[in-house]
Amino acid sequence: MATTVEIHDLVKKYGRTRALDGLDLQVERGEVHGFLGPNGSGKTTTIRVLLGLIRASAGNATLFGQDPWKHAVELHKRLAYVPGDVHLWPSLTGGQAIDVLGRMRGGLERARVNAMLERFALDPTKKSRTYSKGNRQKVALVAALASSAELLILDEPTSGLDPLMETIFQDCIREAKADGRTVLLSSHILAEVEALCDRVSIIRRGRTVQSGSLTQLRHLTRTTVSANTKRPVAGIADSPGIHNYTVDGLHVHFDVEGQHLDETMRALTEFGIHSLTSQPPTLEELFLRQYGEDLPATDAAEHDESGR
Repeated sequence: MATTVEIHDLVKKYGRTRALDGLDLQVERGEVHGFLGPNGSGKTTTIRVLLGLIRASAGNATLFGQDPWKHAVELHKRLAYVPGDVHLWPSLTGGQAIDVLGRMRGGLERARVNAMLERFALDPTKKSRTYSKGNRQKVALVAALASSAELLILDEPTSGLDPLMETIFQDCIREAKADGRTVLLSSHILAEVEALCDRVSIIRRGRTVQSGSLTQLRHLTRTTVSANTKRPVAGIADSPGIHNYTVDGLHVHFDVEGQHLDETMRALTEFGIHSLTSQPPTLEELFLRQYGEDLPATDAAEHDESGR
């Protein structure tokens, strides 16, 4: 499978601060790739490098095999970008702003624009200065999704949208994937990432700490098991990979690491099972497992606007 985005050992320094510290990222053509990390982890800095807005201090980054710093104009004809906080020309209408953004990529088909305007319930005749934050996001989304861009780079794209619009956005991304387009999605809405993404990369302090499909990443954490048995369970609490074990009569509840799930379930069946529920970890649990108690303070001391 061809690679659309390829980053190796990427470094970006702002004075003494290393916003990126050897980051790796690979996005395959036609996939939706989630890009996760708290503020200060380097997500937006990475995206700015990919857009050719800033130059990396070291390492390599390519889009479609080309250097985004050297070939920014050419590459921007093949991609569409939606930031988390859209700023528009205040004297233009929403429709005019969409046309301007579209012309950067060679123009938009009017039928596709109209269809997107209807789906996102956006009035294109109003001046941009009258739009709410959510409507400004809709302008950028319509311009991106109505384009023929091969790559969509989305940095918190649903910020300010209501739940209904978020659902419509997810439908549009699934359609984009079905059309063979590639999506790099940076989002704090973990349920959104879990619903849409084929693979995810989690970054921390400018470095990639986990990358893979949700199935692959779930093997790195724990599955929650709750069961009612015919006989009291004994001997499992001290087995490898067992955590948060509790027992109340014939009811047992525990977390088990993925590599020990098979052997644990075989042991549990020896006590006879009346009922059992097994819940794989959510993406949020994977994320919190990676950051743990450090999450609220992650990079707070190092955070500046450039390294967000």
